[in-house]
Amino acid sequence: MPIATDTAPLTASELERGRLYLQRTRDCVEGATNDLSGAQWSFKPSPERWSIAEIVEHMVLTQEAVLGPIWGQLAQAPPAPEDHDRKEVDAIVLNQFAVRLNQFQAPEMLRPTGRWAPEAALQQLLAGYGRLAEILESSPGLRQHAVPSPPLKAVTNGKYEFKDGYQWLLTVAAHNERHSKQILEVKADPRFPAGRSS
Repeated sequence: MPIATDTAPLTASELERGRLYLQRTRDCVEGATNDLSGAQWSFKPSPERWSIAEIVEHMVLTQEAVLGPIWGQLAQAPPAPEDHDRKEVDAIVLNQFAVRLNQFQAPEMLRPTGRWAPEAALQQLLAGYGRLAEILESSPGLRQHAVPSPPLKAVTNGKYEFKDGYQWLLTVAAHNERHSKQILEVKADPRFPAGRSS
């Protein structure tokens, strides 16, 4: 498979977009999970739907998968294929991955099993944002390596399959935004328990 020869570092606008998106989605997570009671953390709208605690655990597992195994693969991976349209893939990640119109089944390894107390999971998730920001600021070669992404392949009907390091960082943030919206859906349920001050 031919590979791209364009491995230039991030532009100033890409860097700023990454900073702003990380901050915005972190704010979404914090706003959606602010001051929840135990009953609110564990409330399930229906037996087959996740509680807020389970959603946050899934977010942590996904973030750790990117910052761990996927990041390890990226370090040794070649550049993206030459037909990889960097701007188009960036836009797909930013504009489609956070939308909840398309529903996907989480792989077994990313499904919640109660590994952490909800508050501990939330703190781990927020701490991950610090790691993402550090990578963004200190890794000029984020565009130089790319690995396959099954969700990207699914969303684009096979047109694109690879994401570079910058796009994986955006993906973590978009995934967190997507599930922050899911948390708000849980909170909007008419049976959602009253808050701490109610």
